[in-house]
Amino acid sequence: MIDGISDESADVVGVLTERIEARFDMGMDQLKAAVAAAPTANPDATDVVKWHGLLVEAQSVLERAEDDLLAALQTQPSEVDDPTMGLAHRVNAAVTARDGRAMVVRWLLDPDAPGKKDLAAERLARLRSRSGPAVQTSAPNRPASTAAPASAWRSARSAR
Repeated sequence: MIDGISDESADVVGVLTERIEARFDMGMDQLKAAVAAAPTANPDATDVVKWHGLLVEAQSVLERAEDDLLAALQTQPSEVDDPTMGLAHRVNAAVTARDGRAMVVRWLLDPDAPGKKDLAAERLARLRSRSGPAVQTSAPNRPASTAAPASAWRSARSAR
């Protein structure tokens, strides 16, 4: 991995937690409380707290999967059966999820990360301040007794 977190490091969450605490100059519990009290005051802190929580959750899932796999391997004869291979796949998926979330946290902590200083980042910052979607995201409710317009039926038939 990059940014001082080696592949051998078993404590990815601990390393990133320390970086978060150093960046915001407070402990995680204090930062979580501050974000909970004023979630819109610092969008960067809000994003970091959210993704840190997802990272901690992913690490917990990984640890449970590893424990389940280890228990299954201790009862196996020389060949590994299909259920145990399923547990190994579960561990791999959990590692992937944890590492992906760790990458997001590292990206959020890096002010010079790609995508943070370009036009897309500026647009994202402007969109962040909106309270809802810019356009309607679902079809309007139509009473059950109202039929679809005839023009819709004609265009659907001609498209066939």
